[in-house]
Amino acid sequence: MDPRIPRLRRKLAAIPFQPLRSHSFGEEQHEFRPGPKLAEARVAAFEAEHDIALPDAYRQFLTRIGGSGAAPFYGLMPLEQCSLLVMNPREEPLAPRGFDDAEPGCHGRDLFLHVIEMGCTDVCVIAVTGPLTGRVLIGNSDGFWGPNVSSATDFLDWYERWLNHMSAGRDNRALELTSPQLRAHPARHRPAPNI
Repeated sequence: MDPRIPRLRRKLAAIPFQPLRSHSFGEEQHEFRPGPKLAEARVAAFEAEHDIALPDAYRQFLTRIGGSGAAPFYGLMPLEQCSLLVMNPREEPLAPRGFDDAEPGCHGRDLFLHVIEMGCTDVCVIAVTGPLTGRVLIGNSDGFWGPNVSSATDFLDWYERWLNHMSAGRDNRALELTSPQLRAHPARHRPAPNI
C-alpha cells in the first residue's frame, strides 16, 4: 500500500471540522464522504472491459480510500460512470483543445479517463495512456479553455494538494477553492496559481 493512503484518510476525515478551511465548490454534493472502496476484481473487470490499465495511484485510491464521493468539484464519479476520452486534434497553433468520447479500440491515441464531475462541459481527467499517464488534467470538452495539466505527479499528490490548500484556507481557482477571507470580502477576487 502506498504510504500516502493513511495520511490522506486522516486529512480527509479532519477537513469538515476545520473552521478556517476553504470552501470547496460542490462540497454539498459529497459532504467530504468517500464512497465504498472498490474490490480489486471490480477494478480489474473495468480495466479488462476497456482494455486499459488504470494508473496505480488512482487505482489505490479507489481500492483503499473510496470508489466515489469526496473530491474536488462535485466529487469522484463512480467507476462505472467514468468514460474514456481523447483530446481533440489541434485546429490551429495555440488554440485550446477539447475532449471527445473515445471510440472502441481507439488505442492509437492518448486516452484520458473522465473521473471528476465539474459541471457543464468542464472535465477533470486522468491520462491512462501516453506521455502524461497518471497525471490529472482539467479542461473543457468543447475546447473553450484548457487543458491545464497539473504539476502534481499523480492522482494521490493532486488529491493531497486539494486537501492541503483547503486545510490552509487558501484560494485556488483551478481547484475551485475559496478562502474564508475571500468569502467574507467577495469583491477582492484574486486569481490563484494553477494546480
